[in-house]
Amino acid sequence: MAEAAVDRSSKSGLGPAGKPFSTFERLVAWRYLRARRKEAFISVIAGFSFVGIMLGVATLIIVMAVMNGFRTELVSRILGINGHMIVQPVDGPFTDYADLTSRFAAVPGVKMALPLVEGQVLASAQAGGSTGALVRGVRAEDLTKLKAISNNIKSGDMVGFASGEGVLIGTRMADQMGLRVGDLITLTSPEGDITPMGVNPRVKSYKISGLFEIGMSEYDSSIIFMPLEEAQLYFNAAGLVQSIELFVDHPDDIDALKPKVEEAAGRQINLTDWRQRNQTFFSALQVERNVMFMILTLIVLVAALNIISGLIMLVKDKGSDIAILRTMGASAGAIMRIFFMTGAAIGIVGTLAGVLLGVLVCVNIESIRQFFSWISGTVIFNPQVYFLSQLPAEMDISETISVVIMALSLSFIATIFPAWRASRLDPVQALRYE
Repeated sequence: MAEAAVDRSSKSGLGPAGKPFSTFERLVAWRYLRARRKEAFISVIAGFSFVGIMLGVATLIIVMAVMNGFRTELVSRILGINGHMIVQPVDGPFTDYADLTSRFAAVPGVKMALPLVEGQVLASAQAGGSTGALVRGVRAEDLTKLKAISNNIKSGDMVGFASGEGVLIGTRMADQMGLRVGDLITLTSPEGDITPMGVNPRVKSYKISGLFEIGMSEYDSSIIFMPLEEAQLYFNAAGLVQSIELFVDHPDDIDALKPKVEEAAGRQINLTDWRQRNQTFFSALQVERNVMFMILTLIVLVAALNIISGLIMLVKDKGSDIAILRTMGASAGAIMRIFFMTGAAIGIVGTLAGVLLGVLVCVNIESIRQFFSWISGTVIFNPQVYFLSQLPAEMDISETISVVIMALSLSFIATIFPAWRASRLDPVQALRYE
């Protein structure tokens, strides 16, 4: 009769066996979650489990968001300055690059075709600073279309560049060498003039027309943009270009454009896309991201194991309570559901707190980085090491949901054994040893 009375109590929610949770079961589970003086140790274990799950979930969300943001920022900056598809000659240099550029630009899906001359040089300033650099010779009208450059001119302008009398350099290169707009930068190329005495390096000075900053330290410190005609003269490539870079509307669907580009070329060409040129780099990022997810999942797993130990100790401590409930008519399923709710509550609240903490950190991650840099007096996330000038974070809804489901699943699984053990407790034996 007592058991029937318990089962007929008001019910809502489902337990591990698919049966509803009763108000009676929820009240008992809530009572066990509240700490009493003699149960302080068990409460501490439950607290550690809660903190572990919260920190594990928050760390997973933050790390995944930073990895996503890092990849997105790198892709946007790499593709903002480099072509999505690089066309190189096979049977001879591109002497007809103007005609080829027009044909490539007319291919549906191609936004821009950019003829290019480039080469390695040693850049030096009158003050004595020097560094290696990559000179990229482009047309002024093409550089204007490269919004990653034209929209990020921090000092000076493109007037001198357009007139063929100046070059553009990155802000980091200017800072390293002590250069400003209007100063002269001297470029030395090993591929110089051929003389009876051998090859003399070519040395020439150019006026700095403007400083650009795209936010990627590798580019801001090593690239010099030079007018195409001047670059052709400087690198002994008059009337030709080394390659033509194509910018497309949808970089991820570039395979469908390759046959059309080959047809528009009308000659043998070598095509390389942005994925091939950066395959090693992005593969390393993906591997690192997967490994970090696996490692950080162990934090949640350890917290789930703490739930098991805490519940086992709680079951042992509440042996007499379980026996009394059983003698009053509570079924084994009711006892199992009570302890399942007790452990699951820790997992649910810990997971929700972890999601909230993770979102707050991701939203304010750059401010947090600056704060800790100020506190420690050191540069955290050094742009010279990590390429980007700011710490990016981009949350992915599907990834966040996956983290939540994983944390809840581990928490629920961790409660099953202690709850089952509580339901199998013999009331007579429990009262006898009490």
